[in-house]
Amino acid sequence: MSLYRLIAEPPLRSPVMVAAFDGWVDAGAAATAAAGRLTEDSELLATFEASLLFDYRARRPTLEILDGTPAQLTWPELTVRWRRIGGRDVLVLSGGEPDFRWPELCADAVDLAARLGVTEWISLGAIPAAIPHTRAVPVMGTTSEPGRLRGGVEPGPPGSLRVPAAAISVLDMAVAAAGIPAVGYFAQVPHYVTGPYPAAAVELLATLGRHLDVDLSAGPLAEAARQLRTQLDAAASADDGTRAYIERLEGMVDESRLPSGDDLISDIERFLRERGGGERGSGRERG
Repeated sequence: MSLYRLIAEPPLRSPVMVAAFDGWVDAGAAATAAAGRLTEDSELLATFEASLLFDYRARRPTLEILDGTPAQLTWPELTVRWRRIGGRDVLVLSGGEPDFRWPELCADAVDLAARLGVTEWISLGAIPAAIPHTRAVPVMGTTSEPGRLRGGVEPGPPGSLRVPAAAISVLDMAVAAAGIPAVGYFAQVPHYVTGPYPAAAVELLATLGRHLDVDLSAGPLAEAARQLRTQLDAAASADDGTRAYIERLEGMVDESRLPSGDDLISDIERFLRERGGGERGSGRERG
């Protein structure tokens, strides 16, 4: 049985598929915030069978209670939506990162992409890193073939890494193996920031816009980023230790010192501990 149900098949011209899942590889909710902006005024094309993909004890539906009466349940979902932006047909696969059936999800995603004529797969994500909020948000890239990354984004970090895989990366590899070029853009989020980090979502939208050669407005995300910057600046000014730490990070960035693989692994493991994930087995390949 297919995991997806196709609701509409509009005439599409060389569509691209943009994918973003919440949870793992979505530090600061940056990728899903960018995807949410992309899907404004969009049309629903396909839904995936949530009951087969999600563990409702780990990802519980949200219950709205009005005046003591249970009124509405909002269930986790995984959908594909369509929007034409600047003459480009953009499909967005977004929702919660599935708990189950990743291999079947990959097979069905490849089938759906072929059915819709997808010409390129673009994953969005965000990872914690030792960077300051006072500098531009760095973006690292992944690519299934050389030369596909745009906007000055470089693949990285150099060398070989071993980290817990995200479903979005598994999908990347599946579609690439099926002959659909795949790239990924991953914003770096200051690891001392808790909660949403809209500045990274804004940068992901800008990076995606450069890749697609279209103008993607950040809308209210830009103002949210400015407000958070003000709050973080005030917090840093109020504490000497925090201010000194941020100045040290600024020095590293200004010296163009890119994070090493070991640094990224440490930041990712810290992120997992704080989220209560407890994944193990990450490490840098040596030799």
